[in-house]
Amino acid sequence: MKRELLLSIVPAMAMLMADVCVADEPTTGQKAVTVIGGRRELFVDSALIESLKGSAQQRLHHPEPREIAIEHDAPWEGTGCGYHSVFHDGEKFRMYYKAWHLEVANGKVGTNSHPLYCCYAESEDGIHWKKPELGLVEFRGSKANNIVMEPGTMGDVTSDPGHPAVFMDDNPACPPDARYKAVIRASKPFGLLVYKSPDGLHWSPLHPQPVITEGAFDSQNLAFYDPNIGAYRAYWRFFTAGQTDAAGWKPSGIRAIRTAVSSDLVRWDGWKDLTYEDSPPEQLYTNAVKPYHRAPHLLIGFPARYVEKPRSDSLKALPEPEHREARSKAAERYGTAVTDSLLMSSRDGVRFHRWNEAFLRPGVEREGTWNYGHQYIAWHVVETKSELPDAPNDLSLYATESYWTGKSSLLRRYTLRMDGFVSVNASAKGGEVLTKPITFSGSQLSLNFSTSAAGEILVELQDVAGNPIPGYSIADCSPVFGDSIDRKVTWKGGADVSSLVGQTVRLRFVLLDADLFAYQFTTP
Repeated sequence: MKRELLLSIVPAMAMLMADVCVADEPTTGQKAVTVIGGRRELFVDSALIESLKGSAQQRLHHPEPREIAIEHDAPWEGTGCGYHSVFHDGEKFRMYYKAWHLEVANGKVGTNSHPLYCCYAESEDGIHWKKPELGLVEFRGSKANNIVMEPGTMGDVTSDPGHPAVFMDDNPACPPDARYKAVIRASKPFGLLVYKSPDGLHWSPLHPQPVITEGAFDSQNLAFYDPNIGAYRAYWRFFTAGQTDAAGWKPSGIRAIRTAVSSDLVRWDGWKDLTYEDSPPEQLYTNAVKPYHRAPHLLIGFPARYVEKPRSDSLKALPEPEHREARSKAAERYGTAVTDSLLMSSRDGVRFHRWNEAFLRPGVEREGTWNYGHQYIAWHVVETKSELPDAPNDLSLYATESYWTGKSSLLRRYTLRMDGFVSVNASAKGGEVLTKPITFSGSQLSLNFSTSAAGEILVELQDVAGNPIPGYSIADCSPVFGDSIDRKVTWKGGADVSSLVGQTVRLRFVLLDADLFAYQFTTP
């Protein structure tokens, strides 16, 4: 398709765009303007999208499976390992996880081969992992293991480190002896404990009592410092209806997610239940919420979705039916439930845009898949080197396999393009996306995009009324094509847009057989 044809994909588009409704402030009548400054904007939600035209649509992308990152086959590990936390720390990557073993015999679930532990692994590249012998916790007469926390009793509190969420505290005021934090479960009294560590290996309580006590907590319950609000956020699992008794939480209702904020990780306020823009009630076990490191104003989460399937021929055809039947004898749902993971994002930490289609499906049927506990995504996304020479870094995610089947469990690495969660995609028929009014800082516009050999992207800067700004119209734009995570846009006068800093503008992207993942105004 020639460029002239691309420019006329939607007849009189510039005129139509000038009439698109923009939300007005109810009291002033002024058009709402978002100050993006120099931050990177992704298309994981529609917060800044005014309209999509032609074949343009938001498209959810999916991680690509890679190698097994780690096998949990040590005697102190087993089939029930999970709730991984993975993050980059200087010259190494750190991983923390629950170590557990689950078996079913004679219609009962056996979990007493060893206590619930929190274990540690590390890597130089995020791809090849090792379990160091730490010498910290004795297991069957030896400290030659990678256990960092074991159950313990302190006064009237019994800790249960088998549900860990570990993070490096980004709070500028964080003292050196608390650089690392962990949220773990207390089994008595029931709730969440916060631990601290100077080195990520030696842990002590930050506070002697559970700091959050209303919830279900049989999940990866987490907290982190959010620079957007200058405070900590917590996310944990609860039921939409239920009650507690001396034995703990009695579930009733929907497995859901609750949040709160704190200045010190001890006193929590602003408790709210997560809400969603356009999602049905679903059973969500984990949440894996964290600011995305390349766009920290966006909170990205990967909740694990729990679905109980009816007895059917397809259920019988799934892998490892003998394990499924054995688990069903202990409880029907243990054999009929399957899990996958979703993608959600938020700009305020409470209201989320949740994609209703799976972000990480169970995948092709094979041993260790399509079971209860499969595809729980580890907390944190990290950058790792691409397998392709000279290619940009990948995003690496890690997800569970072989949960509760056989003698061990696995963690598989997956990769995704940088910022590659969602794109605005247009087919060869062409399409376009118009942003809501924004102001920016920076001297040039950079795109993360991919096109076919025949495809391209054109960019126009408009005033708030929808009129092309002279020198920055579609006709002035040099076509952008290729596949890059950082390509500057140029017009006939060059790439410099600094003269428009502080002005209210809208961006019009015209796409042909292309994906646009993100855009950012930068200063080289």
